[in-house]
Amino acid sequence: MENSKFAIVLGATGGIGEEICRSLASSGWSLYLHYNKNKEKAIQLENELARTYRQATFIAVQADFSLPDGADRLAREIEDLHAIVVANGHSLLKLLSETTVEDMDLLWKVHVQNPTRFIGLVSSKLRITNPSYIVMIGSIWGNTGAAGEVMYSAVKGAQHAFVKAYAKEAAYSGIRVNAIAPGWIETRMNDEIPLEEKKEVIEEIPLLTTGRPEHIADLVSFLISGKADYITGEVLNVNGGWYI
Repeated sequence: MENSKFAIVLGATGGIGEEICRSLASSGWSLYLHYNKNKEKAIQLENELARTYRQATFIAVQADFSLPDGADRLAREIEDLHAIVVANGHSLLKLLSETTVEDMDLLWKVHVQNPTRFIGLVSSKLRITNPSYIVMIGSIWGNTGAAGEVMYSAVKGAQHAFVKAYAKEAAYSGIRVNAIAPGWIETRMNDEIPLEEKKEVIEEIPLLTTGRPEHIADLVSFLISGKADYITGEVLNVNGGWYI
């Protein structure tokens, strides 16, 4: 294990997280595959990657980021680490007037408190290797906001602000910190959206198509490949021109 180049993907069993794992594994990374509830899928992904990439190591690790100590529990499972990809999340479609304190607390813990706490806890491991990397999967709504998703937009905006601030703080240690802000990406989460609503959105996108998880995964791979080492503190839009 000491000779491996390790990244952790938070939310490895999600539509985007899963594709990120496959892309990084194909680039030679060993991976910690973080999951919350979907243990079966995490183990399935771990086995799939282990069969395909025999020179690397893949370890499924569980942590519930809805709990106050979720990050602390996860940090205790991590040994060597060279990159962190924050791809976990929790969506919320509600008017602000209908959003409860419990809703707000959950969004904050899952998207901001635990991911940033985890980064702080394992930052000493990242500092051992120069360069090392952090990539957060934010959202188009963290840039422009969305009616009906006000608090989701707020925590995604907080992620973007964290990236800009921590990039300055961590630069002296050789840590590159960036975010990706996806637009509409075809994942299981969007499968339930009515076709007519989807068509309306596509008409607003200059490229006239939605994105795929591979579009996000490819950019993650680039950002931590060593080919983007003069980029830090950026929030990179991947949205087909929907928001510029």
